[in-house]
Amino acid sequence: QVHLVESGGGLVQAGGSLRLSCAASGRTFVGYAMAWFRRAPGKEREFVASISWSGANTYYADSVKGRFTISRDNAKDTVYMQMNSLKPEDTAVYYCAASASSYSDDPYEYDYWGQGTQVTVSS
Repeated sequence: QVHLVESGGGLVQAGGSLRLSCAASGRTFVGYAMAWFRRAPGKEREFVASISWSGANTYYADSVKGRFTISRDNAKDTVYMQMNSLKPEDTAVYYCAASASSYSDDPYEYDYWGQGTQVTVSS
């Protein structure tokens, strides 16, 4: 089992920045690809960004490319997402997830999920 706990969400004005963190415990963190997904009110869950187990490879949704940066610190069992130039449409609950297989954008590839952290961007 991998237990994931997100933090760093909050309320920010459009154009502002937030840094999300996801701390993992349980099985060896380094063996898992990690990702961030989000769910906005009334919408389907959507992929945001992912990172390979080594951190060498990343993948972003077009909607956040150039604004968000995913990274990981395997020594701290933590994955981060730096979110800059935030827009009201980024408002959502953000979830981190761990996959034993790949850094896919497919949520069904992910084995473990956190409880989520709310990000609200005001206009």
